[in-house]
Amino acid sequence: MTHTIDETALEAFLGKVVNETGAAYNTVLTAVGDELGLYTALAGSGPLSSKELATRTDTAERYIREWCNAQAASGFLRYDPEAATYELPREQAHVLADETSPVHLAGLFQAAAAVFAMAPRITEAFRTGHGVGWHEHRHGLFEGTERFFRSGYRAHLVSEWIPALDGVEAKLHAGIRVADVGCGYGASTILLATAYPKSEFIGYDYHEASIEAARRRAADAGVAERVRFEVAAATDYPGTYDVVAFFDCLHDMGDPVAAARHVRKSLAPDGTWMLFEPAANDRVEDNLNPVGRLYYAVSTMVCTPASLAQDGRMALGAQAGPARLAEILQVAGFSRVREAARTPFNIVLEARP
Repeated sequence: MTHTIDETALEAFLGKVVNETGAAYNTVLTAVGDELGLYTALAGSGPLSSKELATRTDTAERYIREWCNAQAASGFLRYDPEAATYELPREQAHVLADETSPVHLAGLFQAAAAVFAMAPRITEAFRTGHGVGWHEHRHGLFEGTERFFRSGYRAHLVSEWIPALDGVEAKLHAGIRVADVGCGYGASTILLATAYPKSEFIGYDYHEASIEAARRRAADAGVAERVRFEVAAATDYPGTYDVVAFFDCLHDMGDPVAAARHVRKSLAPDGTWMLFEPAANDRVEDNLNPVGRLYYAVSTMVCTPASLAQDGRMALGAQAGPARLAEILQVAGFSRVREAARTPFNIVLEARP
């Protein structure tokens, strides 16, 4: 049987492969530029030669020149061939250089570069079916993830997500107890503590290094007196709370149902569970888009291995979708579950007993 090749389709796919490979390498180069402060130096400076950029950042010119060319080829920098200078356009600076920007995404590159280094471990996990715990990854994943989500939290949490929940904003202003479970470096906890000074916030995470980092960040933000961070898992953190929040972490857990049941147990009678998860639809075919592509990849490399490293091994995945999440919450005893808000990167579920 003779099989013919569609040459047009073949050429198109070869072009896609070249583009994908270049993007993968540029991901690492972008993480390098972020760590060295190259984007910060370029932001608002106008055109610079590679020598000028190297001088400003105390780096080696020959490396900087090659990095700039790679960035220009990727469309991250603008190159002037007559002057042999490079410029970071304002739009790119908004994404790569401004930590206060609502679309600052440099953390994505930092996290990706750290995960790439774990490829041998992940490959072996494919063969064995064993998990790879969150704590086993490199520091760049922890910090990069915090930086990525912090931008979205800063843009939406207080202004949109909290007001979308039934009665929660008024309670926070009046003063209540809040548990932020799976808090990581504490970005969400600190934002809430800053916005609602009459309420008490406790962040919990099983990862001791993240809790230590969160404590330092709370001190730097001036909210250490009304927020504290403790090492505890989602299934055994202590206390009773008016509000419990899970930010982008339930799908990483080995037993989300057990975690949900513990939330139910820890809530005050009229309490609310705020569940923030990666944006997804319920069907695979409806997630085959750029955001779904990113989240499926991260889920394969980080989220699913993390769940498989824990008791329960449910491996929910980062694209579970609201229907599957609501099912877990209802099994755990939450009778009222609704989608309160959505952004391109997140969905917000409100759950009540």
